[in-house]
Amino acid sequence: MLERILKLEEVKDESLFLWGSRQTGKSTLLKMLFPEATVYDLLKSDVRMSLQLRPALLREECELLDEGELVIIDEVQKVPALLDEVHWLIENKGLKFILSGSSARKLRRSGANLLGGRALRKTLFPLVSAEIPDFDLNRALNHGMLPHHYLMNNPTMRIQSYIGDYLQQEIVEEAIVRRLDSFTRFLQVAALSSSEIVNYTNIARDCGISSKTVKEYFSILEETMLGFYLPSYTKVIKRRVIQSPKFYYFDVAIPNHLLHRVPLQQGTDIYGHALEHLVIQELRAYLSYRHPDKTLSYWHTLDNKYEVDAVIGQAKVAIEVKSSKNISPSDTKGIKAFGEEYPDAKLYLLSMEERPRKLNNIEVWPVEQFLKRLWNNKVI
Repeated sequence: MLERILKLEEVKDESLFLWGSRQTGKSTLLKMLFPEATVYDLLKSDVRMSLQLRPALLREECELLDEGELVIIDEVQKVPALLDEVHWLIENKGLKFILSGSSARKLRRSGANLLGGRALRKTLFPLVSAEIPDFDLNRALNHGMLPHHYLMNNPTMRIQSYIGDYLQQEIVEEAIVRRLDSFTRFLQVAALSSSEIVNYTNIARDCGISSKTVKEYFSILEETMLGFYLPSYTKVIKRRVIQSPKFYYFDVAIPNHLLHRVPLQQGTDIYGHALEHLVIQELRAYLSYRHPDKTLSYWHTLDNKYEVDAVIGQAKVAIEVKSSKNISPSDTKGIKAFGEEYPDAKLYLLSMEERPRKLNNIEVWPVEQFLKRLWNNKVI
């Protein structure tokens, strides 16, 4: 069994919401970390139905527990009314809760009690390179980083099923959209735009729907944790910058399989996009697990001359990703321009070169070696 970096040690003092996309391994992690906890698994239909009919049953059963004991409610979004009972039990019995789920959308839309700051928010991401012995970069790019997908020899059917389950369970069952065909088409067009600056008008034209509907669809992807926005770094020193965000699916395998791009071939533009996507995925998880106070963004000048794939914090670290095996001066233009704008920034250019080197004030690192340094806390 793979050991995950997220340990949830905060539950000693605080209750927690644990969010994560489907199949990231939330239930497995909770069983491993807290084998003695009282568990309510709302994926079990009998458990879910009894609590839907009588949410007070949770309070009645948990009143028998001692102060400080831990209760886990898995897939809590399926019975939002339970949160009122959780609130009471935290306040009056001193119990600790971990409330896990794959989507906060239903809770927010139902007006559920989100506990008013009584529970910290934690997120479990797909696997990261530091959690995998003998990490294989090409396998990660082609299989993605969901545990079952990465470990399978051929996950194509499983990934297709994953996307189908998402459409069926998150979209159809909750009647989130009126027309599933237009939303399915949107998923494919959004895959073409993954890791790109979002242009709602162009996407709306390609999907045959309004820009307003496109914005709603992106909101659905974000709220159901299938995708996320990467904001633009907008602090302007000299050069004016683009303000619009980029969009990424939460796992690199999703856009590749929506567009039937696998297996990826090194040296192609598609491979380069996937490599960038994976690095962003790792940086996002790293900052959430180790430095939740630091932001992640990208930098792109308004004249389209210069771009940097990732900026950490207030221009403390800038990272550009290239899939080339031989970095040339033309590959450094964006990261060099960022360094001129922010001279105190640490500059990294990631590539497929075999050995690290320094090019003026830019550190050029093989991607896998950089990821090892990242998780060993040698980048930030």
